[in-house]
Amino acid sequence: QVQLVESGGGLVQAGGSLRLSCAASGRTDSLYAMGWFRQAPGKEREFVAAIDWSGRIPYYTNSVRGRFTISRDNAKNTVYLQMNSLKPEDTAVYYCAAAYTAPVRWTTNAYDYWGQGTQVTVSS
Repeated sequence: QVQLVESGGGLVQAGGSLRLSCAASGRTDSLYAMGWFRQAPGKEREFVAAIDWSGRIPYYTNSVRGRFTISRDNAKNTVYLQMNSLKPEDTAVYYCAAAYTAPVRWTTNAYDYWGQGTQVTVSS
């Protein structure tokens, strides 16, 4: 079992920045991919970013590429999402997810564990 706990969400004005953190505990030694997804009210959960076990290969959805940066610190069992130039359309609950198997994927059913989510609200 793996437990994921997100933190760092909040309210920010458009153009501002936030950094989300996701701390993993439990059977973390075999985790391959770590990802971030988000879900806005009335919408499906969507892929935001993911990173492989090495922390050197990130993946982003087009709408956040160039504004968000995902990183991973395996020594701390933590994955981060630095979000810059935030827009009102980035408003959502952000979820951390973890997967045991390769390759890195963009679909929710590829991930084995999920955090409880953290709210990000961007005001215009």
